[in-house]
Amino acid sequence: MSSTFPKWYDFFMGPLERKKFIKVRQDLLKSATGKVLEIGSGTGVNFPLYRNADHVIAIEPSQHMIDQSQSRSKLAVVPIEMVNASAERLPFEDHTFDTVVATLVFCTIPNVDEAINELKRVCKPNGKILLFEHVKMENTLLSSMQEGLTPLWKKICDGCCLNRETLKAFTSRGLKIERVEKFYKDLFIVAELRNRKE
Repeated sequence: MSSTFPKWYDFFMGPLERKKFIKVRQDLLKSATGKVLEIGSGTGVNFPLYRNADHVIAIEPSQHMIDQSQSRSKLAVVPIEMVNASAERLPFEDHTFDTVVATLVFCTIPNVDEAINELKRVCKPNGKILLFEHVKMENTLLSSMQEGLTPLWKKICDGCCLNRETLKAFTSRGLKIERVEKFYKDLFIVAELRNRKE
């Protein structure tokens, strides 16, 4: 990942974060309890928003992003531990976490299937998975535009895919949806899922 991407990410996402996403994140993270794993913590936008967690371990594959997030980790009111790791290879024991959080990250993970399998493995049975993601839209015209834009968008935005059906990927692996909300004509979704027992 380019060392400039974290700076540009915060620059371009800042207006959306301040006007809309901050409330979405706050509402979602109220449900993050117990020992929490955050997947792809990026520049640490979520760190100051955790209130009910006992301890957050945040994994991020980019050291540049981890460096960028240090200032936000100091604003947190719960303990934050950052680990340089990828979602496809989580360095944790089975059934370690009460809650797993992923916000605007599954669009960039190279192997979504492996990441979900790992997430399920480290989440406790009946543990919570909290998602805030942008996804492929239901409108045929808009989803076609997403398909066409994705190759260029991936190059510009460090691998970000506009056309992923992330929620479907989770439910196809046995994760049970408990709540879903949609924003901006279903471009963004918020979901709470349960890692139900096999």
